[in-house]
Amino acid sequence: MGATGDKVKGRYSFIYMLEDGQWKIAHHHSSVMPEEHSGASASSAPIADDEVRSLFSLWNNALATLNPDEVAKRYSKAPCLLPTVSDVPRTDYDSIKAYFVDFLKKEPQGTILESYVTSGPDWCMDDGIYEFTMGATGDKVKARYSFVYTLEGGEWKIAHHHSSMMPEAQLAASSGAPAPIPDAEVRSLFSLWNNALATLDPDEVAKRYSKAPCLLPTVSDVPRTDYDSIKAYFVDFLKKKPQGVILESYVTSGPGWCMDDGIYEFTMGATGDKVKARYSFVYAKEGDEWKIAHHHSSQMPEEVVAKASLPEGVLA
Repeated sequence: MGATGDKVKGRYSFIYMLEDGQWKIAHHHSSVMPEEHSGASASSAPIADDEVRSLFSLWNNALATLNPDEVAKRYSKAPCLLPTVSDVPRTDYDSIKAYFVDFLKKEPQGTILESYVTSGPDWCMDDGIYEFTMGATGDKVKARYSFVYTLEGGEWKIAHHHSSMMPEAQLAASSGAPAPIPDAEVRSLFSLWNNALATLDPDEVAKRYSKAPCLLPTVSDVPRTDYDSIKAYFVDFLKKKPQGVILESYVTSGPGWCMDDGIYEFTMGATGDKVKARYSFVYAKEGDEWKIAHHHSSQMPEEVVAKASLPEGVLA
């Protein structure tokens, strides 16, 4: 304020509308900062973000006791628990305890993977993703969470707890479609093909391809689109005793399919030569097994162009 030098914060909403080609203010709502206006005392100042996150450990430690009463005590006098694996909202001590009687049989222990905190006087909220390790089975399960904590008699209690399964995997399962394959698993599929090469048996290699394959090989102009033509290509290629290593890999995947593109290098056991090439593998599920539906392998183009530009007779 120029007249006094005072600084004042306020909240605002502007809605603008076009009138005759000019933006005009149709709605303007301005209000004082509510926490300052309410005269909140120092004792009810917002809790620090790290302290909010640490409240999870109180609940997690209660899980570790395997005592459903200890877990139920972490909730407020007027709670609402929307559990991960029950359709029934739990809004009192007894119903919350009943839920944890079963859940604690799995011996769960949680870790927060992502956390987003909001807080104000006498309340705070922690939303994010946590992962449970089930001590009874060793299984790991991710879920999304929302905790709203309130102060009761100087102690932070859980007033609201919403836990839900990760929706993408859940939707895929409910639709009958398989969940996307993890990147590391996609890359590991190469080893199945590479191990088949190591057998030096062209039938074993050809078996890695799908029922409707397409192989565009490194050193043949002919597309190979069935078992026999793929086998015929590897009859000659396996004489070099190739073994491959992936140097660069770029993965894409979706329900029932995945793709691995990049650069691989072969060591030819018959000669000791090393050859780099670019590759694309597209894998599709056939039954319960991943098969190669598409395989495109090409020489490194800069090397090819460089050789092609040399005078005739140099490569002889």
